[in-house]
Amino acid sequence: MFTGIIEQIAEVVKVESEGSNVHISLKSTITSELKIDQSVAHNGVCLTVVKINGDEYIVTAIKETLDKSNIGLLVVGSKVNIERCLKIGDRLDGHMVQGHVDQTAKCVDVKKENGSYVYTFKHKESDNMTVEKGSVCVNGISLTVVNSKDTSFSVAIIPYTYEHTNFHEFKEGTVVNIEFDILGKYIAKQFMRDL
Repeated sequence: MFTGIIEQIAEVVKVESEGSNVHISLKSTITSELKIDQSVAHNGVCLTVVKINGDEYIVTAIKETLDKSNIGLLVVGSKVNIERCLKIGDRLDGHMVQGHVDQTAKCVDVKKENGSYVYTFKHKESDNMTVEKGSVCVNGISLTVVNSKDTSFSVAIIPYTYEHTNFHEFKEGTVVNIEFDILGKYIAKQFMRDL
């Protein structure tokens, strides 16, 4: 379980395929605090640390993960938002995030406003949805939805988030991971069942 509050940006230093799996080596200043078998969210995708070597660590993505997320698009030099799992007893600053990406979305518009940025994302039609002022997780970042539509939504980004996550690299066409709000998913499923 995560909160969607990004701890830092890690850099991909190696990508290696093995069968349908991909092993990703990342460099991070918190690598020394990680342990093997620990869950870490990478652009919102929960992946297990399988090896640690100095300031680098390795995670493995399987076919299901590669099919539903942007993890398969990572290359050497890619910047990845990372967050360690929620510690019981800590404040929940974001919202409840599982690290289970529902689908990808494409950035279709970026507007610089007076002191902030507004990004618009388009996604496939889904039983899951966004709601105005509800929560959504974009590349692992807990955000508030504005301009909610059936297959698109926008988020307003403050300068801190822009600078301390990989949002500063997003442009039109960037593919991001989306995790819809877990409470909304349960409500939508119950509603569909009741029809």
